[in-house]
Amino acid sequence: MKSTDCSNHPRLYSRPAVSSTGKSWRRGPRLAREVLDKAPWVTCPGCAQAAAGEYHGRVLIAVGDSASLEAVSARIANVEQRAQFTQPERRIVSTDWDGKTLEILTTSQKLAHRIAREVEKAFGGRAHFSWSDDDGSLLATIEIAQPHAQAKKST
Repeated sequence: MKSTDCSNHPRLYSRPAVSSTGKSWRRGPRLAREVLDKAPWVTCPGCAQAAAGEYHGRVLIAVGDSASLEAVSARIANVEQRAQFTQPERRIVSTDWDGKTLEILTTSQKLAHRIAREVEKAFGGRAHFSWSDDDGSLLATIEIAQPHAQAKKST
């Protein structure tokens, strides 16, 4: 009897150019035609989560003004891009700006934690983290310290 477990065989996502082998999901070089013909096409778990509005990380950033919002948003986009390079299923589900607070929902706790730490490091303030006992989701809150937040220059 043949095993139906295909966790060691490549799988291809239908949206981003990503493949998986075992438990690793990676963007990478083009695959050989033989591999493409045999590999099953599946929906990316991150795409499925984002489409369903399912999130495991929530970041609330108190931003003083809209000028700061642009710099903070650019930093968040960079963090997401870096995270997707090695873990393509980690992505931002949604962002919402209510005039004072930027809310970011992410597919993973780790991405939410990375975003909070990067914003804290770049713009000052202090991040606070709390995990839900119910579903294990992460809530990170940050209040940017400077009235006119600007990215710190690295030396």
